[in-house]
Amino acid sequence: MNNKETTKKKIIIIGAGPGGLSAGMILAKKGYDVLVLEKDSVLGGRNAPLRIGEYTFEVGPTFVMLPQVFKEIFSLAGKNMEDYLDFRRIDPLYRLRYNDEKQLFVYNDKNKFKEEISSVFPGEENGYSRWYEEHINKFERIYGCLKVPYNKPYHYFRGKLLKAVPSMQIGRTISNVLEDYFKTEEMRMAMGFQAKYLGMSPWQCPGAFSILSYTEHAFGVFHPMGGVHKISEAMAKILEEYGGKIEMNTTVKKVLAENGKAHGVLLSDGRIIEADTVIMNADFAYGMKNLVPEKERPSYSDKKLSSLKYSCSTFMLYLGVDKKYDIPHHNIIFGKDYKKNVEQIFGGKGIPDDPAFYLHNPSLLDPSLAPAGKSAVYVLVPVSNLETSFPWESKKKEIRDMLIRMIEEKTEMKDLSSHIEEEMIFTPEDWRDKVNVYNGAAFNLSHKLSQMLFLRPHNRFEDIKGLYLVGGGTHPGSGLPTILESGRITAEMISGTEK
Repeated sequence: MNNKETTKKKIIIIGAGPGGLSAGMILAKKGYDVLVLEKDSVLGGRNAPLRIGEYTFEVGPTFVMLPQVFKEIFSLAGKNMEDYLDFRRIDPLYRLRYNDEKQLFVYNDKNKFKEEISSVFPGEENGYSRWYEEHINKFERIYGCLKVPYNKPYHYFRGKLLKAVPSMQIGRTISNVLEDYFKTEEMRMAMGFQAKYLGMSPWQCPGAFSILSYTEHAFGVFHPMGGVHKISEAMAKILEEYGGKIEMNTTVKKVLAENGKAHGVLLSDGRIIEADTVIMNADFAYGMKNLVPEKERPSYSDKKLSSLKYSCSTFMLYLGVDKKYDIPHHNIIFGKDYKKNVEQIFGGKGIPDDPAFYLHNPSLLDPSLAPAGKSAVYVLVPVSNLETSFPWESKKKEIRDMLIRMIEEKTEMKDLSSHIEEEMIFTPEDWRDKVNVYNGAAFNLSHKLSQMLFLRPHNRFEDIKGLYLVGGGTHPGSGLPTILESGRITAEMISGTEK
């Protein structure tokens, strides 16, 4: 299809999150008339910046994996990523701190990391070497399968997928896989906590996703200068350079469809905007329930939506601190019993008795996030989603105080409480009410095998012609690289260039 033809076709994208912007900039490059409608005053959705006083935080993601995916997506939009973004490699990738005060620094250099393992967990370095070598082919086979759509059952018979099936280790969990390589629970924790990126437990997450840890070790972990939200801002800029438009503070009330075909949207102010194609970048279950009338989505009735499995949620602290701390960029602090911690999250405890948490300290590398001499500190605790009844509003101050005490006890930030000058607490209810996340499930739909590939919501929505889905709730799944891939897959479907 040439540009002259595509200029006649109008695309409406609901939501200026990274999936919608990825699709939007590629389609704008191809000559489509692209209009993005964003309900908020800032871009990005879960990838938006959060500004509190003079401090800047990320609402959600705080780092980048698989930088080659971002480069490819920008290239498809006819641009060099490096002209818009400055990715800085983080080394060590992160510091893991155990309850017995042992700590493990995960380095980019494989030999240096093996020396680190040998000094902290003697003997486990051999298992690491074997794990790494055997995951090279596993990653290549599985990730290639996530780059193509699965809208029809026969897509399961693609050659790539058939070759990848043995590597998927169906019937095994990440925990099972790691037992093949590591004797100590601590090393299995180090190589398996990444299941939380999918909002899952390593004791439940399919063994195929042991590639998550491999992507960090093989390709590195990166910080975009200015913050991860700069990715969405860069894609929005490219979209506009090609003539696409973004309307902020514009809320879509309903996707309009007639005779099974989408033809536009109804806005909350009563306006109707017609389009040839609609792309929904809202949280999947929220978007279905609130934007698509139930009678028009028989594949995803309200009953079906409530029966799906969703990820965990998170409890967040955003702290503006009038001091700089010389600690790593990324820190994972484990509690006394990690398995019990995870079981309580997914068993409906609300917040675990002794929670593990993630602490982000980016201001040493990136001074743009806080005033001189100060720090923007981000704390994330995985917790139960809102399928569990828990009094988040009445308990949030108590939980906040507990976390500050734990940070002071378990890290070098011994005087943190006396240096906080700005702060915000963000609970699962805030994910639901402020970001429109169904059940507060911050990582969207669970990635169990019965909700993957063809069994995950399709990029081309089957019930309504001309309605497409992007984001973490559709194929290939949550996480920034795969969300951008969902935008690419959708753009290629619309333009007829899909693989």
